[in-house]
Amino acid sequence: MRDFDPADLGWMQQALLLAKEAATQGEVPVGAVLVRDQELLGAGSNGPIGQCDPTAHAEINALRAAAKAMGNYRLPGATLYVTLEPCTMCFGALVHARIARLVFAAFEPRAGVVGSQLNLQTASFYNHSMDVEGGLLEAESSALLRDFFRVRREVGVDFRTPE
Repeated sequence: MRDFDPADLGWMQQALLLAKEAATQGEVPVGAVLVRDQELLGAGSNGPIGQCDPTAHAEINALRAAAKAMGNYRLPGATLYVTLEPCTMCFGALVHARIARLVFAAFEPRAGVVGSQLNLQTASFYNHSMDVEGGLLEAESSALLRDFFRVRREVGVDFRTPE
């Protein structure tokens, strides 16, 4: 893993705290914080189940909070720290918000689009590009996800159908 700035570590630790909180709510443990100039603009955790909203991913919730706080849907110069590699929807939202940098913890081998399944950050058809770095606190995030799904399987919860 590359050397990350100590500030990156601190922000990702905050995202992990949000992910742990999501798990206590029965949500897949993913957390995200959006930062610009070392100032927290917005934070979010996964909430599709509790919010009855399939778009309520941690990244989207953090973007919504930041955009509302800033009074603008564009958030140039911001960095998003998220505990899991983004999906297609979330990556598209990051592009539209003009996020400058994405830092994620764990790779998402099934649906991750900035390293696992696709490398959308290298696509030339977007009108915005961002720097992407993965693997910061990967082990901690992966363990949190693995433990969450292990417990869910043990109690017989199937995420593919409503509870």
